[in-house]
Amino acid sequence: MNLSAKYIAQVGIIGSLYAVITIILAPISYGPIQVRVSEALTVLPYLSPAAIPGLFIGCVVANIYGGLGIYDIIGGSLLTLLAAFLTFLASKTKKPILAPVPPVLVNAFGVSLYLHFLFQLPYWITVIYIGTGEIAACFVLGYLLLRIILRKEWILKMLKT
Repeated sequence: MNLSAKYIAQVGIIGSLYAVITIILAPISYGPIQVRVSEALTVLPYLSPAAIPGLFIGCVVANIYGGLGIYDIIGGSLLTLLAAFLTFLASKTKKPILAPVPPVLVNAFGVSLYLHFLFQLPYWITVIYIGTGEIAACFVLGYLLLRIILRKEWILKMLKT
């Protein structure tokens, strides 16, 4: 597998952005009630496969900082990896509105599996909390970001690996 410098740079930039945004907005980025604004970036695998490892690495770093322990570091990061891969697959449909669907569903149902234990909350309440935050981040901010990028040819050219 030959990884270009451009691909590696994109991975690093996306990972760094995800981690920094999450950590800077820490009060709303962690816990059973959260709006992780950095999740807006989860639409990027729709445009570039480099976003898949970038989001995963960024999530690992952010979750190490977050203080919820190994469940969040491993579980949350693997769920982000899965959602990123599914978003990449959604790009094959050529329907941008589908890009936010995987991160919303994977995180609402997956992250809630361990957060409801950590915070002693009913599972379905946690699904609603996490799902609502994901909808705000992914469908409102992320879809807007995606639509803007899709209109900017120069950005699309930069994302081509």
